Amino acid sequence: MLEQVYRAGLLGAAVALAGVILYAAWDKIFGDKPEDLAPVAGAGAGVRAGAGVEDDENVKQILVVGLDGAGKTSVLHNLSNNTVKRSDGPTMMFNCVCVKTEEAELEFLEIGGGESLRHFWSCHLPRSRALVYVVDSADHSRMPLAKKELHQLVQGDATIPVVVLANKQDLEGAWTISEIHEQLSLAELGDERKLFLIGTHVIEDGSQIPTSVQDAKELIAQLVMC
Repeated sequence: MLEQVYRAGLLGAAVALAGVILYAAWDKIFGDKPEDLAPVAGAGAGVRAGAGVEDDENVKQILVVGLDGAGKTSVLHNLSNNTVKRSDGPTMMFNCVCVKTEEAELEFLEIGGGESLRHFWSCHLPRSRALVYVVDSADHSRMPLAKKELHQLVQGDATIPVVVLANKQDLEGAWTISEIHEQLSLAELGDERKLFLIGTHVIEDGSQIPTSVQDAKELIAQLVMC
């Protein structure tokens, strides 16, 4: 069910679908689009150039980054195991999880979000087929820093697909999807890029992953095969 339709800067028409906003022209990227998903003007019809060469062509690396405390490790567990598990603490260095699909092996590489680790993000971006950027929707004070780090990271690659996960949507005071779109200035990330913004939330450990996380997993798998 469509909850609202509004204008989102240069990206054109965006549609909030059960708490999830997907910023991309789905029909241009994947062909058929979901029944309830409207296309977004001017987003991501290009093909990424200059991607790094993996050691194995069937291994598709996805870089997972974001500030410390955003919930990257928990999201990564959800994506790979289809169940919820909250992380006990911040990732100190790197965390790699491989997910096999019929078409390829998806290698999710998480790099910690502490200040001393952020310079590693750009080192691994050229080898990645997509970027997953996780933000804490309730961390208002550090959203400007999250914006700065995201824009700085992708400025050297105008076409790498970006999936922004607005995590912790269930927390009191969490910014809405439209507010996060504005706070992160996603409209400034370029018209050539495939760009998606998806709301996720934390639920009880051991539960089935939320629909939004499953949507994100399927989306990422399709993105890296384009």
